[in-house]
Amino acid sequence: MFIVLSQFAGTSLWFVGNAILPELKQALNLSQYAVSHVTSAVMLGFVAGTLVYGILSLADRYSPVKLFFISSLLGALTNAAVAWLAKDAASLFILRFFTGFFIAGIYPVGMKVAADWYEKGLGKAMGFLLGALVLGTAFPHLLKNRDFELPWKSVLYFTSLFAAIGGILMLFVGDGPYQKRSERFQWNAFAEIFRSKKWRQAAFGYFGHMWELYTYWGFVPVILALYAQKNNIPLNIPLLSFLIIGSGCLSCIAGGYLSLKIGSAKVAATALLISGICCFISPLIYQLPLLPFLAILFIWGLAVIPDSPQFSTLVAIYAPEHLKGTALKIYNSIGFAITTISLVVIDRIFYSDTFFAKQNTMLLLGIGALVGLPSMFRLISTQKQ
Repeated sequence: MFIVLSQFAGTSLWFVGNAILPELKQALNLSQYAVSHVTSAVMLGFVAGTLVYGILSLADRYSPVKLFFISSLLGALTNAAVAWLAKDAASLFILRFFTGFFIAGIYPVGMKVAADWYEKGLGKAMGFLLGALVLGTAFPHLLKNRDFELPWKSVLYFTSLFAAIGGILMLFVGDGPYQKRSERFQWNAFAEIFRSKKWRQAAFGYFGHMWELYTYWGFVPVILALYAQKNNIPLNIPLLSFLIIGSGCLSCIAGGYLSLKIGSAKVAATALLISGICCFISPLIYQLPLLPFLAILFIWGLAVIPDSPQFSTLVAIYAPEHLKGTALKIYNSIGFAITTISLVVIDRIFYSDTFFAKQNTMLLLGIGALVGLPSMFRLISTQKQ
């Protein structure tokens, strides 16, 4: 339970910038591309962090629990520093970058801790862990809900305090009984990990998934605002954003239980297929009445994330025993690099005058399913043999 609570608290740092984006745009005079700038800053920091943590094999050479604790404190500090030090887009980008860097010591390290505690039923454990990540990601939107809206600086302080408490809680967990340490730095770690064919298949499925996931989450408030504008309907966008993104917590947990019956690969492939369909029908939803429109966004929110814990499970299973932490960081690093590209590309196209402008843009997120599903089908086929 402490692992789940710590993960929830630590990952609340992730989308704080998106939750307070309107205030940041006004206070710091940000451009129309603020969605991708603010979000990609965190993602680039996360990519850099996972590379540094991964290359040095920190989670495999040292206590992952202590690494999680230190990263939580540093992430909380850089998050709160936005309220003190951010004066323009450049300083905001730098601070969010470093927040993302230290999240690399929270999210994948939390998965490493879970893998060290659960030798069996890892898919179920990862389902709960990623469910906590989903709620943590959605949580800042709830703080901006108009029914009890907090000032934007208070949101930063609250999430920072929350993350620090999460880091402290992780100390009570301790390192798991199945932890296998790598006593030395291995220059050939990357090559050894990629040598596994099944690891590569699971990782490529994840890479397709990551083309879609965070860009969809980042654009949920934008999609809601566009629908409200087109149909002249007032919406409580922060609350709906929290509910749509947060609904993925339930599907992560359900997917974890389902993985015990049908396997992680089938759960991941099914979720990726459903979310891909949502991408391809997205241009049509703006003409729908409110309830069907919201229903599709909720289905999308439910389908876009439950494959993630199962991909993590598969990657942990097929990685070399002594390099699980490094393997998780490598695939996270590549996945979030893909996410950053997706955010920038979709943001530019969304505000362009091309055929894909506005309501047609999310169609491009379906590329992820087209890329990831063939790899997953091959993995499922291999498992049957």
